[in-house]
Amino acid sequence: MEGLSLQDLARKFEEEVGGVASEDDLVRLKAAYLGKQGHLTAVLKTLGSLSPDQRPVVGAQVNELKERIERTVRDLTVSLSERRKSEKLRAESVDVTLPGRSAEKGGAHPLTRLLDEVEDIFRNIGFSVHEGPEVETEFFNFEALNIPQNHPARDMQDTFYLEGRTQGSPLLLRTHTSPVQIHVMKGHKPPIRMIAPGVVYRRDSDVTHSPMFHQVEGLVVDEKVTMADLKGTVAYFLRRLFGEDLKVRFRPSYFPFTEPSAEVDLECFACQGKKTGEVCRICKGTGWIEMGGSGMVHPAVFEHVGYDPKKVKGFAFGMGIERLAMLKYGITDIRLFFENDLRFLRQFS
Repeated sequence: MEGLSLQDLARKFEEEVGGVASEDDLVRLKAAYLGKQGHLTAVLKTLGSLSPDQRPVVGAQVNELKERIERTVRDLTVSLSERRKSEKLRAESVDVTLPGRSAEKGGAHPLTRLLDEVEDIFRNIGFSVHEGPEVETEFFNFEALNIPQNHPARDMQDTFYLEGRTQGSPLLLRTHTSPVQIHVMKGHKPPIRMIAPGVVYRRDSDVTHSPMFHQVEGLVVDEKVTMADLKGTVAYFLRRLFGEDLKVRFRPSYFPFTEPSAEVDLECFACQGKKTGEVCRICKGTGWIEMGGSGMVHPAVFEHVGYDPKKVKGFAFGMGIERLAMLKYGITDIRLFFENDLRFLRQFS
């Protein structure tokens, strides 16, 4: 630009202003004319070489051009800013005539749904709900339940043992929720009417077993508790869960923490024991479905918690939540509960 007159400089500025397309272009153009190394700055530095008569005239022309450039830059700054905002609004515009996109609704897991239903049934007949630690000692998981060391029932549990000990007792992942009953009895005096739902762990894994699963166990302790109370309570629960007209039966069995003990069976709700020529896929043609174990609390259990077995009686029962859910919802593979397959879970939302 060296050697250009102020008129040529003004004309050159007008040409370059026409090519400004962005705020960055405008910043560069302003620096080219008004910056420390700009064209007008260079002209101002030459004023000292002019005669006293020329100096004020040229200085006034330079200031006029400077004000003109600054005014043009300000106007363009506003214009470009407004254009940028308009383009952003157009890019982010929303067509309000389009149908809305709602978020997919979630739902309670089928095991959670069943646990809630189980708790509601028992709360309605006066039972309280208790929880306990999943990491237990051998005392609470076995010994207090009349399963001493080397008892064959320990082999059936397939226990996950952990490193470390508490008060000399090995630590383990509880194999049933029965230890919660021991905790409650140690902290409360009779009468007791409770259930203990929760997670338990065993070394087992196939289509009907999982190394982690859920149980609900119940306990009633009072001065006059009989086997009839046990049968009535369990039958009431199963009929509320599966249907009022289904039959419930009790078969003699053995559990170290109850005496006498009984297995609980529910009449198959698929075939009701009727012979149709085809083997029922649920009960395998027997007409009955095994639901869990039960019995009168063994006197040795009462002695472990400081109760006098001559003064109090009690009954206990236990059932697998996955077992109940598989029967209630017609599910044939327990692993579906834990695979988090949305195609499966959406059926319950």
